[in-house]
Amino acid sequence: MNAPAFVKPLLKPLLIAAAFAAAAFPAAAQERVLNLYSARHYQTDEALYANFTRATGIRINRVEADDAGIMARLKAEGTASPADVILLVDAARLWRGEQDGLFQPVKSAVLDKRIPPQLRGADAGQGPQWVAVSTRARVIVYDKASIKPADVDSYDKLAAPALKGKICVRSGSHPYNLSLFGSVLERQGPVRTEAWLKGVADNLARAPKGGDTDQIRSVAAGECAVALTNTYYFARLLRSTAAADRDLVARVGVMFPDQAGAGTHVNISGAAVARNAKNRDAAVAFLEYLSSDEAQRMLADGNNEYPAVPGLQTDNPALIAMGRFKAETVPIAKVGANTPQVQQMLDRVGFK
Repeated sequence: MNAPAFVKPLLKPLLIAAAFAAAAFPAAAQERVLNLYSARHYQTDEALYANFTRATGIRINRVEADDAGIMARLKAEGTASPADVILLVDAARLWRGEQDGLFQPVKSAVLDKRIPPQLRGADAGQGPQWVAVSTRARVIVYDKASIKPADVDSYDKLAAPALKGKICVRSGSHPYNLSLFGSVLERQGPVRTEAWLKGVADNLARAPKGGDTDQIRSVAAGECAVALTNTYYFARLLRSTAAADRDLVARVGVMFPDQAGAGTHVNISGAAVARNAKNRDAAVAFLEYLSSDEAQRMLADGNNEYPAVPGLQTDNPALIAMGRFKAETVPIAKVGANTPQVQQMLDRVGFK
């Protein structure tokens, strides 16, 4: 059976090693297993894992939990942890896992070539401890009837007096917002960032609550006029066949902020090799597979995300409808590192 194209550049050394192992230890080599701890809960990822198994013969044993649950489990298991690969859905959480010593560095020519430096963890010489596998933009949605696009074409304008009482947002301490705010801090420094956060907090229409989709629905319902959301939440509504959702997206506009400046903030889903991985070669091969064109397109289409590999186009109709945009180039590792300072600012200005 011929292996798919991505196997040749990414997995050849692993397959050769597996062949030797099978010859020397036929009973032990009947089934190879990669233990994956994943915070991604998307049915479409099943096909992604199945393709890897077909190509390599390595079965993926998956444990699903939220990011906090995964990190707590890794800490509790310690050196006895069976985890080989960790998938998390936010840069701040990946940074936290790195600081807690849950991952290990990976040197890979494939990942260096495929994933740009700003979408990897910090490299102290032994390789980054995590890499992006997909991206999403943090955009502004607005009521087309009452808000002009020019009033929300930058994150800075969220603190403008003109938006007093008009903004809906989920908790400021949610990782998606912490990462955006960490990006602002990296670009603008602490004084301007704290003043901006106070301005945004002063402009809230109500206390922060709900998730990103709730914010979009609140704009459509007139509870507020402006909100923040990740692109994939709006893309899901664009792809919905429900009449209520079709009506909603017709009334709500989407703005990719700062297109004339630094670009729109992007966050990531990222992968890491667990510190105590028992199957390190297979784990690295899986990360390399996730950077292949095939896997990148599946990740992008399955959850309406963007590829982490630059220039790779997808056929996702919702992403195409939302249009192309200029993404910021702030290193995502610095965004994560800034989040503790951001949280202190949020506490000081009363942004819950």
